[in-house]
Amino acid sequence: MKSPLLSLPGAVPAEGRDEGVAAHYGDLFREQRALAAGTGLVDLSNRGVVTVSGADRLSWLHLLITQHVSELPPGVATEALILSSKGHIEHALYLVDDGETLWAHVEPGTQQELVAYLESMKFYYRVEVADRTDAFAVVHLPAGSIAAVPDGVTVRETAYGRDLFLPREQLEAYAAQHGPAVGLLAYEALRIEEHRPRLGLETDHRTIPHELGWIGTAVHLEKGCYRGQETVARVHNLGKPPRRLVFLHLDGSEVLLPGHGTPVRLAADGAEGRQLGFVTSSARHHELGPIALALVKRNVPVDAELMAGDTAASQEVVVEP
Repeated sequence: MKSPLLSLPGAVPAEGRDEGVAAHYGDLFREQRALAAGTGLVDLSNRGVVTVSGADRLSWLHLLITQHVSELPPGVATEALILSSKGHIEHALYLVDDGETLWAHVEPGTQQELVAYLESMKFYYRVEVADRTDAFAVVHLPAGSIAAVPDGVTVRETAYGRDLFLPREQLEAYAAQHGPAVGLLAYEALRIEEHRPRLGLETDHRTIPHELGWIGTAVHLEKGCYRGQETVARVHNLGKPPRRLVFLHLDGSEVLLPGHGTPVRLAADGAEGRQLGFVTSSARHHELGPIALALVKRNVPVDAELMAGDTAASQEVVVEP
């Protein structure tokens, strides 16, 4: 779904999974500084929007996801995962309940599969699941923003800012009033700086929550009764995850950023060394320079110098080995 904000001056469309919104509006670092200062807004209208309504919505969803939501108060934001029977991450949901309806935004293009799964699990519960992506656009306001929220709009507020579930017909007018619009590359650079994982980038078909630091933020360890819970409990109590997320400071002399999937090796082993992981996300940061997240084997020494493809990289621990 193509955003109307792509018609703004300087807008350059994003590609791949984020197609449909702007990658930037002509000045990447200015846009990053605007977000860091608490101004501007990010068009996330390519993200999926799913709602669950009905008297049983919280108690029912509590049985399906990794988060404790049976008593979730209205207006309190949380996040949750849906796992496979083996504990691998299948969906990531960013949630808030307005007292009558639970709202979630999810990765672009994943909402149909999510809705199909939720529909298959309804049974006798009094719930209604709906894909509202056609009607609502997600707009992100950074922490510190003083932009007003229209009456009746559901807001998901976290330490990183506010996500608005804005009626799509209001998107263009709202951006004109509360801009400047900030592109997705700026938003992603700050996400990487904050070590926040993203489904489909930091995850692959075998990722478990422990590897990404999602334990605590998206997984509640004192609840059970959800698919994959046995794996979560076993790894937490008896074992260690096979991989861990790291933050990388990249050599700034390289022209190109290492893209998603770029092999990570020990610098001491050179280009022919054994692959120990892969780059998951990378960005150019207005203060830190080129940065990245990577998923590496747990036993990689925390002080080891690494190579992301042909780019030298030093690491910071995100998930303890």
